Amino acid sequence: MRPVTHLARLSFAAFAAMFAFGAWAEPQPAEAEPGVHAAGAVPAFASEQAAVSDAAEPTSVEAAESATEAAAAGEPVDADFSMAGQMEVLEPYKLVRSLQFVQDSVVHGDHSAMEMQRFLIGVIDSRLRQAKQEVFDDPRNVDAALIYAMSGGNPATLDILAIRDKFGNFDNEVTTVLRSYLNGRAATTTTSLAEVVEIYRDTEIGPYITLVAANVTASRNDVAALELFDWARLTAPGTLLEEAALRRSLFIAAHKEMVDEALHYARLYARRFINSPYAGQYADLLVDLVVHHYAKVGEQGLGEILSFMDRPRKREVYLRIARKAVIRGLRDLAMFASDKAETLLTASDKTPQVMTELYSGMAKITTDDVNGALTSLDGLSERRLSQRDRALREAARVIANEVVRKPVLDSLTQALPAILEQPESGKAIVGGEKQADPIFKSPTSRGEVNEVAEDDAFKGYVSDRKQTLERIDKLLEGIEEDTAS
Repeated sequence: MRPVTHLARLSFAAFAAMFAFGAWAEPQPAEAEPGVHAAGAVPAFASEQAAVSDAAEPTSVEAAESATEAAAAGEPVDADFSMAGQMEVLEPYKLVRSLQFVQDSVVHGDHSAMEMQRFLIGVIDSRLRQAKQEVFDDPRNVDAALIYAMSGGNPATLDILAIRDKFGNFDNEVTTVLRSYLNGRAATTTTSLAEVVEIYRDTEIGPYITLVAANVTASRNDVAALELFDWARLTAPGTLLEEAALRRSLFIAAHKEMVDEALHYARLYARRFINSPYAGQYADLLVDLVVHHYAKVGEQGLGEILSFMDRPRKREVYLRIARKAVIRGLRDLAMFASDKAETLLTASDKTPQVMTELYSGMAKITTDDVNGALTSLDGLSERRLSQRDRALREAARVIANEVVRKPVLDSLTQALPAILEQPESGKAIVGGEKQADPIFKSPTSRGEVNEVAEDDAFKGYVSDRKQTLERIDKLLEGIEEDTAS
């Protein structure tokens, strides 16, 4: 049993909202629940089981709502909640409703609620496994079990419930499809899944089933997934389901080079879910879209998206664009993004300042100011750079040094002895005899010997530089692969 102090650092608004949503409320009439939805996008299952004790229980929904409002307003709340002894009797649908609220709070920026999310998933898992068959005579608890499975819950729990079902409370078509999907056998469920979506479209679990179908369709690289994602998010606005659908829609549209559609999804996400803990993945997708299609996105299109972000997030996006553009050799875009990032710096932004100078210096290597770029690269502080950026700087320094390096005049004489030792190297052997070749004739004068020597030395110099550049390209390819992963 876990002490109550373990949860003290959570957002109290999210904690109190559990009660407002009925988890610890007085029994309510058995009528349809409000249409509040969440999404199956939580990356991991928490098998943790816990409870807290030594507290008083609120006596009504009104009291819990008052506590929630007071917490949201920053006022002190004189309430102490207890979960000890309650989990075994709570209806699963009430617990799942609380999970939905907490997950929606997370994607709207309350990252402290992520611990409560993990706690609730563990509690619900235990409650469902211990529930008697009579519990699932209430269809709301059946829906709750399915929603739990699609909201980051343990897939094995749904397997157990389906096997234990003696009264046909669980629709076999739905459980079969979901169990296949959750256990990684989505490819075998395509036909049945489409049928299930149509049957359950207007029910409580409709948006969840649709999101699952969209994921399966997207795995086949089918653009039809966009329509399913749109339907799922529009029927569950403001939820984790909408956040996941928008993020995945952006990926599909960008991958299919549907730039206008991708920009639309990018704007919607930035406006609605920029504080989500999954926004880092969104930023990567946005950067790829801009770098690959900047001619169509343009400064105005990018500016519209970034207008919904605060200064640090804008700076981060510009820095990521600059880095990606440098690696891909897009000098103008790299310079533009570096300059934009620099305008968003403050005196305390030491690390971003170094990153800006790195990407700007790399972009200048192919300009007339290559010496200044090399000086700038040499003066960067390594301790403020990540390991990947250190490798990137080293590659840039090698390139810059090769650009400014002057040929060694002594090397022009290195090929001369080899040529003089082969006075008949200009003859071709045909039928055992050496015959004069009209194209490759032997040099006859000292001037011609020197010209050939210089030409051969120059070719050797070019070959050496080419090998150096090939090694640099391989290094940059490795850096780009690390970035993509």
